[in-house]
Amino acid sequence: MQDIILGVTAGLLSSLFYAVSVIIYKSVAHDIRPLAVSAIKMWVSLAFIAILVFQPFRTTPFSVPLQDIIILGAAVTVGTVIGDTAYLFSQDRIGVSYAFPITSAYPITTYILAILFLGDQILPSRIFGVILAVVGIFVISRGQNHDADATEKRGSAAVGMALAILALIMYSFSTTLMQAGTSEVEAIDANFIRMLVGSIELAPAFAVARHLGMPLPSKRGIKVTVVAAFFGMALGSLLYLASIKYAGATIGAVVGSTSPLFGVPIAYAYLKERISRLEIVGIAATMTGVLLTVFVL
Repeated sequence: MQDIILGVTAGLLSSLFYAVSVIIYKSVAHDIRPLAVSAIKMWVSLAFIAILVFQPFRTTPFSVPLQDIIILGAAVTVGTVIGDTAYLFSQDRIGVSYAFPITSAYPITTYILAILFLGDQILPSRIFGVILAVVGIFVISRGQNHDADATEKRGSAAVGMALAILALIMYSFSTTLMQAGTSEVEAIDANFIRMLVGSIELAPAFAVARHLGMPLPSKRGIKVTVVAAFFGMALGSLLYLASIKYAGATIGAVVGSTSPLFGVPIAYAYLKERISRLEIVGIAATMTGVLLTVFVL
């Protein structure tokens, strides 16, 4: 139970940092393209985690077996390189209020994958908790982002929906792979492998996109994205990986997807946005679902 509490705490902090990063990123959405965002996030995170991994005061040496390197490399490829980029393009086409709730359903598919490949038990209370949490997140996200998205949709809606579903699937596989790849590895070392592989993969993708005409981001866009990347990716991804390591893929996925719980009060406090009754219901449903998922009966 101590490991689960540690994992849940790390997951909630990860969600908080992600919510902060999303609000920061929204301010420069028109100044920087999705692929550039993904690349900058990854490179900032690699620099941050490298400092932590190779600082001289570590009590344990850096150690990641080859098998886990392969698993973690696959996890970052499908989840961060493919999944995050697909989500950002989806958000451009159908708006946050549609893209985010679709991808937030990934705890359901993660639980299915954990049952199939990781030996998780089929527990009625956990199934209900996962579904209830996802429904609550859907309600909060739709209410929070509906008005803001009205004028920001670009391109084909069908393509946007397909990209959101692709992101959902990729996030599920990534989370499942991360649990498998961290069973015998320190979370900080595992995250360094993920950031290193992701950075290497995104470098040529960024170069090709530039060759095909992708504009360079503005200086303001770069500065703001670096700040958002520090919170959402550098700190957030490390905490999310720790959550999965200690609490498991299913609980980590549910807790890690609760960023709307933090986004609502932040928007209320700093953006002076209203909180509707439906959003309050969504918050209650999400919190109840998280409790049912963690404290299974």
